Formats: sequence, C-alpha cells, structure tokens
Amino acid sequence: MDFILSGFEWFIGLGSNVFLPIIIFIIGLLFGLKPGKAFISGITVGIGSIGLGLVLDLLSGTLGKAIQDMGQQYSASLNILDIGVGVGGPLAFSTSLGILMIPISLLINFAFIYLGWTKVLNVDIWNFWFPIFMGLVGQAITGKFAYGLIVAIIAVILQWTLATVTQKQVSEFFGYPGIAISHMMATSGAIFAILLNWIFERIPGFNKIDLDSETMTEKFGVFGDTVVIGLLIGLIVGIFAGYDVAGIGTLGMSTAAIMKIMPKMVAMFMEGLMPIAEAAQEFANRRLEGREVLIGMDAALTVGHSTVMSTSLLLVPISLILALVLPGNNVLPFGDLAFFAFAICLMIPFFKGNLVRSIVGSSIYVVFCLYMSTWLAPIITDVFHLANYDVGTSGLVTMLLAALWPIGLLVISYSYLGILGVVAYGLLVLAASIYFSKIKNVETFS
Repeated sequence: MDFILSGFEWFIGLGSNVFLPIIIFIIGLLFGLKPGKAFISGITVGIGSIGLGLVLDLLSGTLGKAIQDMGQQYSASLNILDIGVGVGGPLAFSTSLGILMIPISLLINFAFIYLGWTKVLNVDIWNFWFPIFMGLVGQAITGKFAYGLIVAIIAVILQWTLATVTQKQVSEFFGYPGIAISHMMATSGAIFAILLNWIFERIPGFNKIDLDSETMTEKFGVFGDTVVIGLLIGLIVGIFAGYDVAGIGTLGMSTAAIMKIMPKMVAMFMEGLMPIAEAAQEFANRRLEGREVLIGMDAALTVGHSTVMSTSLLLVPISLILALVLPGNNVLPFGDLAFFAFAICLMIPFFKGNLVRSIVGSSIYVVFCLYMSTWLAPIITDVFHLANYDVGTSGLVTMLLAALWPIGLLVISYSYLGILGVVAYGLLVLAASIYFSKIKNVETFS
C-alpha cells in the first residue's frame, strides 16, 4: 500500500503539465484512438495547459498582486483571512487521504459509468482536490479518518452529478460538445445561478434588460470591447492599489493582454480534447449500449469568455466593498480575489451571457460566500491544522470561493444527526447521480 501511495504521490508531483498529457494519451488508447492520434491529443492538451498556465500566472502575478495590495489598503479591519483556493491542491495532495482518493475515485468513476450511474469520466485529476478537501472537513468534524474517506467518496459522486446536471447549457453556451466541466468550485456557482435566474425572470423591468458583450461593443464602440474593458479595469485597480504611473500602465496592458490571449489558449486546449471526446462517445456506442460518456475537465476552459472575464474583474472592487459594509461578515477577501473567474464562469450560461444579470447575480453569490466563509472559518482552520499545513498566521483562515454550500450541508447534517446525517447526505447524492444519469437521463450536448 505504501508503495502504491508513493507512486501516486510521485505521479502528482510531476505537475499537471506532465501528468495530464499522459492521462489523455492513455484514455485515448482505451477509447480506441490510434496511438499516434492519442499521442498528438495528449501533447496538444499539454501545450494548451502550459499556455493557460502562463496566462493564469500573468493574471495572478500582475492583477492578483495588485488586487491583494488594494485589499490590504481597504479591508484591514476584517479579522478572518481568505487564504484562497490556490492552496487547495497542495493541501489536499499533501495528505494520506488525498493520495488514496486518486485511485479510489478513478475506480468508482469507471464503475459508475459502466452501471450508467454517471455520464462523466473525470480526467481533471488536479481538481480532485475539492472532494478531498471536503473529506478532510469530514475528518475534522467527526475526528475519524474512515468518515473522512466516506465523505470524500460522497463528494466525488456529487462532483460528477453537478457536472452532469449543468453540462448541456454550459457546453452549448461555450461550444464544447462532449465535455462536462467537473470543477466543483464552478458547478456550485452554476446551481446558485439556476435559482437566481428563476427569480430574475420574475422581476418586472429587470427581466427585460439584455446586455451581452456583443451588445456592449455595438452600444459603446471601442469602450465596449473586452480588451479595452480589461485595460480600463487594470488601470483603475492600479490606481487604487497605489501604484506609480509605470505600474498602472503595465497593469492595464497586462489585463488587456489576458483578455485577448486567454481565449486562444483555451482553443488550443480544446483542439486536443475533441478527439478524446469523440472517441469516448464512439466507445460508449460500441461497448456501453450507446450510453453517453462526457469528459470531465477543468473550468479553465471557460474563463476566457468575454462576459466571464468582464464580470470577474468587476467583482474585485465589488467584493471589497461588500466585505466592508455587510454586517456580520468577518472575512478579508484576499487570496481568492484573483480567482473569481473560476467561481462564476458556469453561472454565466444560466444568465444567458447577460452582463447585467451576471454582475448582479455574481455579486449576490459573493454575499453568500462571505457569510458562508465566515461561518465555516473555524472548521476550515481546523482542516489546515489537521493536515499540518502552515497558513502563516495564528488567526482564523477560510476560503471564500471553495464551493462552500456542499460543505455547509455536510456540517449541518452532521451537527443535527451525527454520522446518520452523513449517511443520509451520501444516499441523497447517490440517488441524485443515478436519477439524473439513468432514470431521468438529462439531455446533454454531445
């Protein structure tokens, strides 16, 4: 067992730019692609992954640092630090539970696909970190490793279920047939958006407002172009972060570059994935009685959309203002200020790309996240202590955007019903997975 765990730990240690192409290559072979085509798909996905990584590094190294500087200036009175989801992967995969869950999740995933209990084959191994993190929450609140393992298994099933439920609208909006976004931080926001959009449709006047990125360009000319919007937001953030003229100009150009380059890197990523998605469906038609197989991927494929980027950039100042004025909030938005795109990207399709609804809906979601992260901060801090992970502070820490409502439901279930509550939660998630994949058989875009 130690040898197997060490092997998986070594594999993850290679980094996603190395292990993801290998996984894509192997899956391509399993689905019947010729070795050469599977190899090219894996390499292309790896190139796209590196490209996305470079753009995201630019995002966090320029805009991310600037908005953190701005946050320090204007939100210093808040006493719970938003440590950010960026530490989620390193935390999760530094634990025994994290390494153990990789083979367990893959085995259960294949079994569920064979049984028709899920449609999603999740190859986004890096983002296994959230189910693992939820498992660590389960271990922290129950005090038992076994219960943490059970919770992590429940969480991976929930991950596939949310990806299945949201797949059709998300894939149609972004144009990704055969792909499901299994990134739980993103799918959690999508569920919230479904509820919000139902409300928005019933508000007189508001339900008539329709403004998307194309309409913005038509109405406002050059100032409606997403590149110009990125430039302006970068300049504004630089001013409020206290930068000099050179720093402000550099930040503005960097933000404009991100808006332009991100979609091109996503296109490269998708170029490698499409042969795998097509081969998966052909394999399902031959061997699985025509069942659909959707390839589960990272939300990074969606963050380059103009409405996603515009909304996420505007959420930076909005979140800081909300943090300051909301009564009862104790969270200082900090580490997650650069990750709003990943939290709200799947909300945008359910708002049909409407920029006004996206900004209002995402802002309401931020309010929800601020209160949830305040409430869960003691438990999340315990998780870091459980994993012996140095957070660099003696106070409470939290993660503003870490898909908190599934964790909140877990905590409430255990608080009122103990381990029976956890079992009930798990049975409900399992029933939902089977219902949406096998009984109701939700329509997908493939």
